[in-house]
Amino acid sequence: MNSIIISLASNYEQTQNLPWALQRLGQVLTVNHVTQAIWTKPYRSEKCEGISDSLYLNQLVYGETTLDADQLETVFKQIERSMGRTPEERRQGIVRIDIDLLQHGTTRYHLKDWDRDYIKQLLSP
Repeated sequence: MNSIIISLASNYEQTQNLPWALQRLGQVLTVNHVTQAIWTKPYRSEKCEGISDSLYLNQLVYGETTLDADQLETVFKQIERSMGRTPEERRQGIVRIDIDLLQHGTTRYHLKDWDRDYIKQLLSP
């Protein structure tokens, strides 16, 4: 089993989408701990052309899985699509759900995210 940390974020129907994503994740991995959910202001990303003024709701998930990082990323993208995430909404800055693998075993991913204030806040005990 590999220990993992996952970041969840949503700026659209946030209070419904985070729990729904968490429920879907629980079907494919062992969820050991879920942090509180916190609200953050939007930020510009190279990934989207538009930007929404909607606040983000962010949360971290600690878990375990036998899946490797590539398999997890595939599962995350499937969950995002099943929740209605589309390239068009992405261009408009609408994020129904964003699921990112922050850590798998001892390997860290999305290194810029580790410096974000909300990630630091959610990581602290």
